[in-house]
Amino acid sequence: MKIVVSSMGKDLNSQVEPRFGRSQYFIVVDPDTMEFEVIENPNINATGGAGIQSGQMMAEKGVKVVLTGNVGPNAFQTLSAAGIQVITGVSGFIKEAIEQFKSGQLKSVSDSTVPGHFGLGGGMGPGMGRGQGPGRGQGMGRGQGRGGGRGR
Repeated sequence: MKIVVSSMGKDLNSQVEPRFGRSQYFIVVDPDTMEFEVIENPNINATGGAGIQSGQMMAEKGVKVVLTGNVGPNAFQTLSAAGIQVITGVSGFIKEAIEQFKSGQLKSVSDSTVPGHFGLGGGMGPGMGRGQGPGRGQGMGRGQGRGGGRGR
């Protein structure tokens, strides 16, 4: 059986990555032999669909279980549809996480643990904009995000 752990590094002494779809690396492990393969995540900077693409990649690798910190709704649905068990709330070193899995200390989840687009790190914030409109004149306005606000 193959399990995959979202990872911050390239070996079993690395930390578990708290995000699945945008994990820096995936470590595919045979828990019986502890032999592993490191996969650099090509979806880490995807503009969208990182969880889906990462989930599909795990299905293609024949993975049966995912160990990660959190999983979004699209990744969860993709993994579940492929028959892959999802275990979240995993942290610490990868080697320890695998031992916890083998001893039955980790339990699978039945739904995503974060909202969609959680791992992007972006967000909306206040922005300043200068607006000109018919009969409105010119003035400072407040908008949302990246300085492209609407003027009043």
